[in-house]
Amino acid sequence: MELLDTDRVHLRNFCQQDIDDMYEFCSQPEIETVGWSAHKSTDETKKVLEQWILNKNIFAVVHKKENKVIGYIAIHDDSEEGRSDTKELGFALNNQYRRQGIMSEVLHCVLDYLFSKDVFYVWACCFQDNISSKNLIEKMGFEFMQEGVFFSESFKKEFPSYEYRMSKSDWITVS
Repeated sequence: MELLDTDRVHLRNFCQQDIDDMYEFCSQPEIETVGWSAHKSTDETKKVLEQWILNKNIFAVVHKKENKVIGYIAIHDDSEEGRSDTKELGFALNNQYRRQGIMSEVLHCVLDYLFSKDVFYVWACCFQDNISSKNLIEKMGFEFMQEGVFFSESFKKEFPSYEYRMSKSDWITVS
């Protein structure tokens, strides 16, 4: 994916210099709402960062004014049916930058990009008790499809989830 920009942030692949910023948001207890344990050390963050650097579908959300990584967004292939025209999103934001419309900007930009390609469906899921993500996903115009279950490797347990989908034709209507 080419570099994507919004008014306040740009998206790029992760690099080694992101370790401190990444640890800052990955160590916040609220990160556990995305399905993995809050990081307890920079060594833990370093291991994840090395994986994210290699995965060209996970992007750093960089605050332009501060030149700081404040979160991430991942664009995964379809995990259910393996459809090439379907993607799944995952995202998280540093607590200090929440409730400012930043992730809405990011999602709008990413959806515009994906639907300009050969993508026809984008899924976004969240834990049922993650009200912030649920509200954001619904605000973006995703359609509720079903309740599901997410197995967290980090916690070794299942969490009830909500699963939402946006179609290309719906995006054209809501954007």
